[in-house]
Amino acid sequence: MRTLIRGARVIDPGCPNGPMDGRLDILIQDGRIADIQPEGILKIPSGNDVRIYDAQGHILTPGLIDMHVHFREPGQEYKETIATGCRAAAAGGFTAVCTMPNTRPVNDNGQITRFILSRAAEACGVRVYPVGAISKSLEGKALSEFGELKDAGAVAVTDDGNPVMNSLLMRRAMEYAGGLGLTVISHCEELELAHGGAMNEGTVATRMGLPGIPNAAETIMVLRDIALCELTGARLHIAHVSALESVRAIREAKRNGIPVTAETAPHYFTLTDDAVREYNTHAKMNPPLRTQKDVDAICEGLRDGTLDVIATDHAPHSPVEKDVEFDQASNGIIGLETSLALGLRLVESGVLSLSSLIEKMSTQPARILGLASGLNIGAAADITVIDPVRIWTVDAARFQSISRNTPFDGWTLKGKAVLTMVNGTVVFEERLNT
Repeated sequence: MRTLIRGARVIDPGCPNGPMDGRLDILIQDGRIADIQPEGILKIPSGNDVRIYDAQGHILTPGLIDMHVHFREPGQEYKETIATGCRAAAAGGFTAVCTMPNTRPVNDNGQITRFILSRAAEACGVRVYPVGAISKSLEGKALSEFGELKDAGAVAVTDDGNPVMNSLLMRRAMEYAGGLGLTVISHCEELELAHGGAMNEGTVATRMGLPGIPNAAETIMVLRDIALCELTGARLHIAHVSALESVRAIREAKRNGIPVTAETAPHYFTLTDDAVREYNTHAKMNPPLRTQKDVDAICEGLRDGTLDVIATDHAPHSPVEKDVEFDQASNGIIGLETSLALGLRLVESGVLSLSSLIEKMSTQPARILGLASGLNIGAAADITVIDPVRIWTVDAARFQSISRNTPFDGWTLKGKAVLTMVNGTVVFEERLNT
C-alpha cells in the first residue's frame, strides 16, 4: 500500500539537515517515508494500491510522543487498558507513549515489561515504551533490576506516583541507570511537606478550608535531584513541573551544564487553583494546580527552553475515585485527547512558535529517551496531521479513554489531530479529504 499526502505545511524541527518547514508532498511506501518533495513535484503514483490525502490547510509533523502516561493495565483495567489508552493516544495525534510503572503489580521486573509490550502489540498500533520502576514495588527501599528491565524493553526508570525519599538510593539509581544509558525520571515531592495536603497552599485553599501543599514540597526535591545529577553525571528528567521556584532551579542547573531535562503538562500552563473552587475533583492532581505566577513561570520556562517537553501525565480514574469528598479523591486527570489543542493555545498567544510546540511534543521526547523520530526518507512513517483551525467542543463522554476525569469537559478548543499514522498505517482518521 502506498500513500501520498499532498500540500500540507510540513514541520520537522529535528530534521538532520536543518529544521523543515514548508509546503511539501510526502510519499509513503511499505510503512516508510519514500520521498519528500516540494508541493506539486511528486507525480501521483499509478495503481489501485495508492491512497491520496489532500492535506491543504493542514500541518504535518513527526508523530507526537507523550513521554508520561498512566495506562492502568495490569491491575486496574476498569480505569484504562493498554488498548483504550492507545486509542486515546491515536485520537490525540500521538504515535508513541511512555507508560509509567505504577501498575498492579508494579512494572519493576522484565516479566511485567514484556506483558505490557505484548498487550501493546495487540492494540491499535500506537508504539508503547514501558518505563520501569526505580525501586521494587515503588517502596523506595531497594533498587529494581535495571538491566533486566532494559533488556525487556524499558526505556527509562522512575517511581512516578511516589518520590524516592532516600537520597542514597536515588544516588545509586542514577549511577546504575547512567551505566546502562537509561534516563531517570523524577517525581519531585517532599512527602513531609506535602503530607495531608489536598491542593495548592494559598488563599484559595484557605477560603475552601482545605489543607495546602506548598511549592517548596516540589522544589526541595528538584534541587536535591539536580545535586545528585551533578554528582553522578547521569541523565535526569524532572516530571510534571508546576512551580515557579522549580523552573528557576532547572534553568540555573542548565546554565551550569548539568544534564537535566524537564517536562510540564497542559494543565499547569492552562489552569490555576481557581479551577478547584467548586470542589471540582476533576481538577485535583499531584502536584496541584498553582497560582497565576506559577502559570506565567511555566510559560516562560517553555518559551526559553528551560522546560523541554510537554507531556500529559494522563491519569485515568473512575467515579469510584473521583465522585467523593475533595480531600479523599484520587489525584490525576486524563489528557491525551486535549493536549494538542491546549498546546496550540500557546502558539496562538505567542508563547511558542508552532515549530517549538512540535519540538516539545515530538522531537525532544524522542531525543531524551533515545527514540527514533523524524520525517527522513527511509524512516518509519510515524506522522501526525493537524487541522489548526478545527473548532471543537470537548465531550468527555465521547473520548476513546475509558475514564472521564477531565476539567476541560465542555471547553471549546481550536486545533485537532485529524490523521495519525504509525509505520505507515492509519491508526486514527477524522474527516481528511481523500
